[in-house]
Amino acid sequence: MKIPLLCLLFVSALAAAGAAEQKVVVAMMPKAKGNAYFISCKAGADIAAKELGAELLFDGPVDTNAAKQNEIVENWITLGVDVIAVAAENKESLSTALRKAQRQGIKVIAFDSDAAPDARSFFVNQATPEGIANTLADEAARLTGGEGEIAIITATLTASNQREWLKRIEPRLAEKYPRMKVVAVRPSDDLKDRAQSEATALMSAYPDLKLIMAICTPGVPGAAEAVKQAGKAGKVKVMGLGLPNENRRYVKEGVTDCVILWNTGDLGYLTAYTAVKLVTGELKPGATSFKAGSLGEKRVVGDNVLLGEPFIFTRDNSDRFNF
Repeated sequence: MKIPLLCLLFVSALAAAGAAEQKVVVAMMPKAKGNAYFISCKAGADIAAKELGAELLFDGPVDTNAAKQNEIVENWITLGVDVIAVAAENKESLSTALRKAQRQGIKVIAFDSDAAPDARSFFVNQATPEGIANTLADEAARLTGGEGEIAIITATLTASNQREWLKRIEPRLAEKYPRMKVVAVRPSDDLKDRAQSEATALMSAYPDLKLIMAICTPGVPGAAEAVKQAGKAGKVKVMGLGLPNENRRYVKEGVTDCVILWNTGDLGYLTAYTAVKLVTGELKPGATSFKAGSLGEKRVVGDNVLLGEPFIFTRDNSDRFNF
């Protein structure tokens, strides 16, 4: 029996409409989904997903947990999502699962904390490691007068982004500020309470400590609270990578001098745009720029999509920001 041409055309039209309405599914994974930093990233990604007509899945470990990240990626492979965007806790461990996703035809990008280059197509870079490390080192030198003992609080000793920053902070200090010395690097598990305990222990172990630099967002308010409770505000300086909202009262009280970061909402927004444009073919390897919605044209250098330079939040400007 022959099917009338009109029916065939109608069926084709329905199929085309269904294809047009099919949403790109973006699976986005932070290092810890309860961290205010990544909650802010999600808010930006939600806006981008709505603009692009995409579906955003956001999931990650409650606390930093490399094994749990692997589990979640395996689940997304089973679900058959279109693209995975990850902030890697452990680059080597997670990259194995990401390579498997790529073999299954799933696009992969990283943001905030990179995976191995062969395990993803692009890295959405909030700022270059050199830019972050140099800004942290230079601000620490400003606060200490370029001399004395400083300590660093990190999230974990395996976090790929923080390892990259640490590799550059000490050489910068040695080259430009040889009278400054990093006496200790302590992990905080990306938790404010642990950072507070570590800061308290550091002040006890190093009575001449002049500054605590925290390079994870919960670490700055944790260190500030320790310094405040020890009655050492002004004597032991506090600074690092942090969110304006979490640190505003410590900055206003003079416990924390400044926090350095970038617009985390913009980072999430750019990540979602990069993910969707990769799936649709509008962003391809070799590109030098692409249009990222309200952020405008964004540079691509090699396989890095660049958000911009770090920003220093101080008592004078932090009220202008709400994240």
